[in-house]
Amino acid sequence: MKNLKKYIICSIGFLFLSVNSSYAQQIDDYLIFAAENNPELKAAYTNFEAALKKAPQVSSLQDPTLTVSAFGQMMETRLGSQEARFTLMQMFPWFGKLKAEKTTAELMAEAQFQQYLLKRERLFLQVRNLYAGMFSMKQEIMLREKNLEILDSYRELALNRFEAGSSPMVNVVKVDIKREEALTGIELLQDELETLKRQFNLLLNRDTYAEVEIQNELEIEAMNELLIEAEEISFKAHPEVEMLEKERQAFSNEKLVAKKMGMPMIGLGVDYTIIAKRTDANPMDNGMDAIMPMLSVSLPIFRKKYNARIEEFELRARASEEEKLAVINDLKSEFEMAVYQLKKSKRLMQLYDKQIGSSEQANKLLISGFSNADSDFEEVLQMNQDILIFRTEKIAATAEAFKAAAKLQFLLFQNNSNEYK
Repeated sequence: MKNLKKYIICSIGFLFLSVNSSYAQQIDDYLIFAAENNPELKAAYTNFEAALKKAPQVSSLQDPTLTVSAFGQMMETRLGSQEARFTLMQMFPWFGKLKAEKTTAELMAEAQFQQYLLKRERLFLQVRNLYAGMFSMKQEIMLREKNLEILDSYRELALNRFEAGSSPMVNVVKVDIKREEALTGIELLQDELETLKRQFNLLLNRDTYAEVEIQNELEIEAMNELLIEAEEISFKAHPEVEMLEKERQAFSNEKLVAKKMGMPMIGLGVDYTIIAKRTDANPMDNGMDAIMPMLSVSLPIFRKKYNARIEEFELRARASEEEKLAVINDLKSEFEMAVYQLKKSKRLMQLYDKQIGSSEQANKLLISGFSNADSDFEEVLQMNQDILIFRTEKIAATAEAFKAAAKLQFLLFQNNSNEYK
């Protein structure tokens, strides 16, 4: 636990991304900024630091007690009258109890650290997903703006054909309708993009209107090493599983604490009495103060509460184990879905590439035919609309592929903290 801060700094740098290097640098900056400034994450780490302070508390002895007694009326003894008495007592728990309590506190602190890691990885997943959403919006806006230029060229073509008397004016009107639709769509996408940027900045805990740089590429590299059978992955290194395992260990250790609590406590002390000298006689040791060692032992004879405490933590440990198994099953299920989503998105991207290529070729033929009065202008507009849809769907599939890859990174988290302990 002593070098966990060092591990945190190192692990923040260990943010592997399945994208090109320029993009990786960009997203790394945002991830590090989020890790340093997100208030929920900072609260989680502060809770971990607070948990570390528990061990010194429970591993310390109880404070000694000092009792001072003054006699209102002197109590006479053979050696003189008693004037005051001081009693100092220190209680000691049964052997191993403090060490067991310290171990429990340390295990709970480690569980708190795993909860911090879990929150951090979920935050990183949110950052990546939001970034993918912004990328998708930006690319679609650029696509629609380019489509506006294409529509302008179609309008000019239709207008030239109308002026030449070989095409009706309705074709120009149809292009104008498409242009108005495209302009409205761009405005709506721009509003949505600005909303996503504000959400992104809030996630990073910075000014809502701070500039957000969005790359023009979101390339997903081959991730075949991640596409393996879920049964081959234990998920034991995942923070959520590690957290429950540490809790289980803490509860199991707490049973030992409960057993130690059921053993006697031993008290060692000393009693010091101040005695005044006698004036009416002079016996041997006249006026000598009295010192008396003391030993006390607690008697834990009411066993019901100790037995109930042992049973309580046996049940808590069992519940943590069952919850851990349930979490592992959930992670495996999410892994299966993420693998499917990644494969699906990649196949769709390949399909849209083929459809875009074929559609653009067909579109060139239709435009050429319309210029020669061999094709219907409606077919030209429809084919252009199909190309726009295919390109839009490819952008969405690219973003979904990246989100699936980010989900796999979250699920396959590897905890290398042992290296820094």
